[in-house]
This record gives sequence, C-alpha cells and structure tokens, in this order.
Amino acid sequence: MKISYNWLKQFIKIDWDSEQTAELLTDLGLEVEGVDAFESVKGGLKGVVVGHVLECEQHPNADRLKVTKVDLGNGEVVQIVCGAPNVAQGQKVPVATIGTTLYDEKGEAWKIKKGKIRGEESHGMICAEDELGLGKSHDGIMVLDESLTPGTPCAELFEVESDEVFEIGLTPNRADAMSHYGVARDLKAGLLQKEIHSELISPSVSSFHVDNRTLKIDVEVENSELAPRYCGVTISNLEVKESPAWLQNRLKAIGLTPKNNVVDVTNYVMHELGQPLHAFDANKINGNKIQVKTVEAGTKFTTLDEVERELHEDDLMICDAEKPLCIAGVFGGTNSGVTEYTRDIFLESAYFNPVSIRKTAKRHALNTDASFRFERGIDINFTKYALLRAALLIKQIAGGIVTSEVADFYPKKFEDFPVFLTFEKVNKLVGQNIPTETIKSILSSLEIKVNSVTEAGIGVTIPSYRVDVRREADVIEEILRVYGYNNIEFTEKLNASISNSSKFEDYKIQNVIANQLISQGFNEIMANSLTTANYVALSEQLKEEHNVEMLNPLSSDLGVMRQSILFSGLEAVAYNINRKRADLKFFEFGKSYHKYQEYTENKHLSVFVTGNRYQESWNTQSTISDFFYLKGIVETLLGRLGITNIKTSPAKSDIFSEAIAISFAKTKLVEFGKVKKSVLKAFDIKQEVLFADFNWDAVLEVATYQKIQYQDIPKYPEVRRDLALLLDNKVSFNEIYTIAKQTEKGLLKEVNLFDVYEGDKLPEGKKSYAISFILQDQNKTLNDKQIDKVMTKLQENFEKQVGATLR
Repeated sequence: MKISYNWLKQFIKIDWDSEQTAELLTDLGLEVEGVDAFESVKGGLKGVVVGHVLECEQHPNADRLKVTKVDLGNGEVVQIVCGAPNVAQGQKVPVATIGTTLYDEKGEAWKIKKGKIRGEESHGMICAEDELGLGKSHDGIMVLDESLTPGTPCAELFEVESDEVFEIGLTPNRADAMSHYGVARDLKAGLLQKEIHSELISPSVSSFHVDNRTLKIDVEVENSELAPRYCGVTISNLEVKESPAWLQNRLKAIGLTPKNNVVDVTNYVMHELGQPLHAFDANKINGNKIQVKTVEAGTKFTTLDEVERELHEDDLMICDAEKPLCIAGVFGGTNSGVTEYTRDIFLESAYFNPVSIRKTAKRHALNTDASFRFERGIDINFTKYALLRAALLIKQIAGGIVTSEVADFYPKKFEDFPVFLTFEKVNKLVGQNIPTETIKSILSSLEIKVNSVTEAGIGVTIPSYRVDVRREADVIEEILRVYGYNNIEFTEKLNASISNSSKFEDYKIQNVIANQLISQGFNEIMANSLTTANYVALSEQLKEEHNVEMLNPLSSDLGVMRQSILFSGLEAVAYNINRKRADLKFFEFGKSYHKYQEYTENKHLSVFVTGNRYQESWNTQSTISDFFYLKGIVETLLGRLGITNIKTSPAKSDIFSEAIAISFAKTKLVEFGKVKKSVLKAFDIKQEVLFADFNWDAVLEVATYQKIQYQDIPKYPEVRRDLALLLDNKVSFNEIYTIAKQTEKGLLKEVNLFDVYEGDKLPEGKKSYAISFILQDQNKTLNDKQIDKVMTKLQENFEKQVGATLR
C-alpha cells in the first residue's frame, strides 16, 4: 500500500523527515518497506528557467531553424538554435540550460549539452510543453507571461510538487489502516506516546446541503445481510473533464492514473478515508431506481473491462429497474460508468458483507482496490460521511448541484464491541508491568473508549473501524504496538526446553537426505502444489476424475492439486534450460493429491538430473549424466538410511522410456529412469531428463525398522579374483550378483562389474561381462585352495543357472 507523505500531512501536522516517520510507522506495526521520491513533473524542472528572447534571426544554413539570443537573467545572454515555428523576439519562454536533464515520453533521460546545429552554436533549448512533461502539445514552444522575470525557475512557475511515498507492507488484519486517514490516526497515537500532541484533522462536510430535489432515485435493498448499509445521492449539471493538478498529483503519487474529475474524486476519497465509492451515470439508470439484490445464476453481465461474465446466484449486484449495473463492491459494468457525456450522476457509498465480497471477487478472479477493502472490512460508520465528502469535492471541481436527499439504508446499526481487559493478562503477555495510566492513555489515543476502571482491569468499547479487535489478546496487542516493542526489557535469564524426540522423526530423516543430496551438487526446489488439469493427459496412469479441484481457482493453470510431482519438476527444468542453464540437479520433498472414494495425499521425494554431471573444467572431461549415475544416487540415498536388502525389477510406467523399481520386501520404495520424449516435448525440453520418484511415506516406514550394525576393520587381507563370462544378452548383472551371493555367503564380500563388451568378435546374441570378486575371511588369511574352491563353485553355478562360459 502506498501512502503519500504530503497527503498524510493534511490530516496530521508533523515536521519530521520521512525517515523518522517511517521508523515510527514500522514500530506501530505498519511496516514501511521503502520510501520513494515522487515529482509531479519528472526531474522537477531542475535547470529550466524563464528566458527572454532578445533577438530572433533566420539560421544562415537551414530554412526551418532560427538563431536566437536569450536573456537567462543576471545579465547572462546565450545563443540558442530553435526549430519551433512560433519562436519570436520579445517572448518569455522556458529554457533548459546546459546540464539540464529532461525525460521523453518513455521516461528515458537525456541531457542538454553545448553543441553546434548546422554550424551555429547552441547553448540550451527553448522547450515545448511535451519536452518538459507539462502536456502533450508539440506544435511549438511554450510562450509564457510577459511579466515574468528572466531567470525565474520554472519549477516555481508551474508549481511542481515533490513528495515522498511510503510503501507499507500492510497485514491483512489492519483494514483500519487502508487509507491516509487511518495511517494518520495510528501516527497520532504513536506521537502521543512520545509526548508529542498532534491533532487529527478530519475533512469537514458541514457545508453539504441539498440544492433541490429534481432528480430522485429510489433505493431498494433486498438483502440487508449482504448490504447492511447503503447510501446514495444525485448530483446534476456537472461537467466531466480533466481533474485539477493537485488531485492528479495525489493520485499519481500513489501509482494511480487519473481518468476524469468524477472518477478521480471517488478514487481520492477511497484512498483518503478507506471508503470505496462508485459513480453511476444517472441517465443510464432505468426507472430511476437502484435495487441491491442477487440475480439468477447464469445471468450474463459485461464488466468495465469488456469481459462478459456469468453471474453466480450469490453474487450481490447493483441493478436498475431492468438490468444489472455493477457487481457490488467489486467491479462496475459497461452500462454504469461515467463518460465525458455524463451530466448527472448517482453517487453510491455502501458497506457490503466482507465474506460475500471475498467470494465474489475470487469467483470471478477480480481483485480491485474496492474489493480489497470491502473483503477485509471497512468502517460502516464512515459510509455516509465519505459520501458527503465526495459530493462536496465533485461540486468543487466538476460543478453541479445536489438534486436529492441522501438515501441511507441502515436498518440494523452496528454496535461498538465491548471487551474487559485484565491487568494480570496484560502484564503476563507483555512480559513486564505497564502503568495503568499509560494503558488508559494508549487506548484513548486509539479511540478505544474506556468505560470503567477497577483494580482487576479495564472495561473498554472497540470502535467499529477496528474489525480485527475482538478479544482481550487483541486489545493487548494494540497496547503493546503503541507502547513499543523496543521498550520491552530483555531479561538476562534464558529459558530453553529439551525435546524428547526419536531419531526417526520425519523431519530429521528428511534433513539427512537433503544434506546428502546437497553435498552431491543438488539444489532443492519447492514447486506449487496447484497445477493445470491438462497434465493428466500425459500419462494413462493419471485419471481426470481423480483430480482434486479448487473451488475458487485463481486461473485455469492453477485449477487442481497435482497428481504427480513429475510435471511441476519438469516446469522448473524447462524454466532453467530456457535461461541457458542446462546442467541441472534438482530435488523436492512434496505431496501428490488424489480423489478416490475419499481425498488422499502422499509424500514424495523427487530427484531430477539432466545435462553434464560436473561443471566444465580444463582438467575434467565432460560427462553426461546417465541412467547409471541416477541409479547410484538412488542406491546411495537408500543406503544412507540403512535400507540395503532391496530388490530391483523393471518398472511399468508410461512416463519412462526405461526404468527400474526398487522394493523392500513387498513395499515399492522408488521408481527411476529416463523420462519419455513425448512427455518432455510437452515442456519443450529437447535433452534427456532422468527422474526418480521415492514413495517417501514408504521409505520412512522402512527406515524406522533398520538397525545400524558395526564391525571391526578386518585384520586379514582381502583377495580379488576376476572372471570374464560369455553370456546371453538377456542375462542381467543383477542375476549374476544374486547367484554369486547365494553361492558363497561367508567369504564373498563384493561383486563388481568392471567391463562390458558387445561386438562382432562375439557370437550373435552374446555379450561379455568382466566381473571382480572380493573374498575375505575375518579370522585368518585365505589360501589358494580355499579361493580356488569358491571360484570353481561360482563358475559351475553360473554355467548351470544362466549358461555362462569362460572366455
């Protein structure tokens, strides 16, 4: 939220610099995230002065140029070459002197320099209004009043306004501070705590009166729960035109674009007092009647952005006798807006049910300044006051007369909320004693009425604009933020509690694996659980009917909860590849969501690898990450958790071109492999991507029952023997490994495949595996007889079970 410091000073007199004020606002809970400078004319016309054209002659080398002599004041006369057709001797003109910075229509800066134009020296520039940012005309130079003194800064002449704008990170509960008046109200309380008494200045509406009653528009509210208060008045014979400079500057300072004087006033009052307003063209209200009601579901309605929307049966609408005009509190319709041809208006100020507005805004994906305020809760007691304030401003800058009484539908008045505050609770939550008089002073400064004071506590009444203060703890928070968190003393005592948690806590295991992956060069990603429903078409295993759909999706791309964590990870891969980062290692702990008989969610660990395994280096050959690299990563992670007795099998999944599944007993822990090119094509990924999907819930369950075993380092040496086996192509190393481990369970420690050969020197359908076997006895040194016995037995079993022969 943007707050103009100049605007703020209209409500509270303060001579502090912006840095001091920002610090106090932050201490009060209105965190100032930054302070930006604003100038009504970019550059502030610094270096632009009034000049007097003493001479004006034809340029000797150009028909369209003139050579002038210009008095810049203090006796300084310079020569300036000018191409404007209307430049003439005797004029007073704006001159940008040497070194002045001007800005073009795009806001890009350019500096005035001494130069030569067609052979004649030029020491400055006589400016048109668009070159100074004072208008759009470029027909000729600006001609100023003849009475002006040469050398007068044009910043003074055109009343260039400089301002400082606070960017406040407003928390959702602080609806009361969504205006300049609300911020000033808080600022007053903060200053009072520093013993600086400053009056809160409220704009006067005492001059409001009805001029005549020639344009009455009846108001009928059908649902007082959705619209507890609704006010309106008509203003006739006004002129819609450009707003005066002061009003435009106020809106521009906070990032709004001026439209016309009527619309600008409604925006001005909204940001001034926090009350949204809407001006209807009275001549477009059929039947001279306003109806506040819901309409039939499916009713078509075109909003001001020219988008046709289908209304919901719970959408509150502002209608005339025949048709809807506006989505109440959210967005106007094409038939409701004020145009340059408007002469009579119906000005609306209302309080709408916050829940209703929030649901409607989400339903239609509309987020406006008005809905932002209505859905958080505005001050119902400001509704009529803001209407009168806006009506007087419109009369002031657009003319016109008030032609009706103020309609004010307010059947059930909102009562201020009572709370009893105990001193014991205050001191307990704050952590130190705050004097009773200080508490009373703070509450009074916040316009919280103190009704009674006892030894036990204080009875208070919360004003209507503080919709977030309803409990004793809320009142204490108000006291504390004004008293100052910085004023709470620190104790020298440090309290801590020791948790009695298991080493198998989920977060602990997750941290172990995350650290393991990071140490191997991986980066953690956190993808959105919301995704597009279109991704289910990429896999036959995913069904559209299993989608968990959002009731109020922000967009179609965020309409469902993800059924698979693959696609959100591929989005991250594609994003990085498109930015020339093709060597990637990602992992994510996330959940997938499904709707079966009931809603379910499952936690996963996803691992993505693509591109080169290591960064490019002069002493390291580039190696593409392949299937076996990912296999090593997967097995290392499982081994880190003590999960070793695993079984591998081909994975049956249509997202992989080739893949393996790893199980423990009958529980599948992980699937990994190469992602199909057809899936990658949907993300415009043209390089190979490897993906591992851990069923993290299953991994945690298995890891809980694993025990770490320790043993002494062997005293006796290990022995290595190699075999070169000729095998059928269909035989896998896993089969060889299993046979070897079953053959010799005592002495055989390791089985490794260190070479694979397939070529024309081998019989068709055959391949060669070179395999090493590590043998070791914990109690003695092995002799050749024992070793040969084991190797012979291994060779025999390989021949019997897989038809292997020695090469």
